[in-house]
Amino acid sequence: MPADSLPTRPHVAVVGGGIAGLAAALEVLDAVPGAHVTVLEAGDRFGGKLRLEPVAGHRVDVGAESLLAVRPEAVDLARRAGLEEDDLVTPATTSAQVWSRGALHPLPTGTVMGVPTDPPAARGLLDDAEVARATDEQPWPGERVETDVSVGQYVGHRMGRAVVDRLVEPLLGGVYAGHADRLSLQATVPALWQRAVRGESLRTPPAARPPAPGGSAPRSPFAGIRGGVGRLPGLVEDELRTRGALLRTDAVVRVLERAGERWRLVVGSAAHPATVEADAVVLAVPATPAARLLAELAPLAARSLGQVETASMAVVTLAVRRDGLPDLPGSGFLVPPVDGHGVKAATFSFAKWGWVGALSPEVVHLRASLGRAGEEAALQRDDAELVTLAVAEVGEALGAPLPPVVDHHVQRWGGGLPQYAVGHLGRVAAVRSDLARLPGVEVAGAVYDGVGIPAVIASATRAARAVAEHVTSAAGVAATTIASEGESG
Repeated sequence: MPADSLPTRPHVAVVGGGIAGLAAALEVLDAVPGAHVTVLEAGDRFGGKLRLEPVAGHRVDVGAESLLAVRPEAVDLARRAGLEEDDLVTPATTSAQVWSRGALHPLPTGTVMGVPTDPPAARGLLDDAEVARATDEQPWPGERVETDVSVGQYVGHRMGRAVVDRLVEPLLGGVYAGHADRLSLQATVPALWQRAVRGESLRTPPAARPPAPGGSAPRSPFAGIRGGVGRLPGLVEDELRTRGALLRTDAVVRVLERAGERWRLVVGSAAHPATVEADAVVLAVPATPAARLLAELAPLAARSLGQVETASMAVVTLAVRRDGLPDLPGSGFLVPPVDGHGVKAATFSFAKWGWVGALSPEVVHLRASLGRAGEEAALQRDDAELVTLAVAEVGEALGAPLPPVVDHHVQRWGGGLPQYAVGHLGRVAAVRSDLARLPGVEVAGAVYDGVGIPAVIASATRAARAVAEHVTSAAGVAATTIASEGESG
């Protein structure tokens, strides 16, 4: 068999260099060690919404700052990328408050996305009449839910509007930057959805967390990384380069098209385009660019992706003098939108994470989040105004002004969180069904299986394994064909 007839290494192109794209690239190399992998990132850096920036001379997270540890994907990826075991850390505290009706109230324990299993435990957040209404749980018409509904519609009908406004909205705002009356019960709170389709009470206590090894205390559901979760993309990037992957920044993919049995991507400006051909492609980009690239190839998928709205938000990180700091309860607080504040959450990073608290003897780091779906106008303020608002409202919640601000950082995440509106899982199913007609093209990211880091990595793993199977099967067919032709010759 002539040397130039031998099958070449399969080439997989990954569009998008956030944690989904990086995780997909690593999974492809694990599944097909001989593959050539190219990661094409439109921006000037990898990592997406996992990011570190210096504040008062110390690098801290300005995007996601914790991992849901009850799922294995993120922790496993960190270990595969070489993170030292001692650098996986647990929060010093996860005790959260809710700033409501002018005071801080402990978030009741045993809630499912804010829905209280013991409504009297929420007294303070709820007044006596609201506690009585939540206790008097009403049946859903027909007893069982048969089609997707919004979280607000379902919980409000069964336990009263105050439970939605004062308890559910702050938690949904923290996770999705969305609103309960638009977000899908099926997609965002599957535990409540399962109860709804079975016609069960919402007041069933959630399953207890497993005990930690060697003791009776429950495991924290969260984990962090010493030095910041923003280290994770860099670790994966380094591992990919070590294993021969090509990683390109400032590589805007403008076109995806067929090239015989392969795929062609047009990269760069209209004035200076370049082409990249690949045997398979993972689109690890948000809904809008994915829809644009799929518009001609998979119009049904593109149309479904085009229906996914996004929310913008900003994270204001503050370094303030340690001297004169008022007592800060727990890890931070959440804010219900019904009270009309600009800040939707605050995290006392120095209290939550031991490594952050140890950064400096003079200053402490904390942060505030602003912005929900449909409230983009609130983010039109300049950075100085956002900092002033964050300082004022955090101080108001604590009942005492914050000490002087030594340094600050404002990170804006425009369109950063996809909104899982009612019917979202149907839209995702439609996308994947339409893409089944495009062998070797898969999608990954926060749009599909959850917005948390483990869920995003899981979607990347799913996509990577599918393209790995595709290129392996194609290589096997090609080798068999060449061998048959050689024997017949």
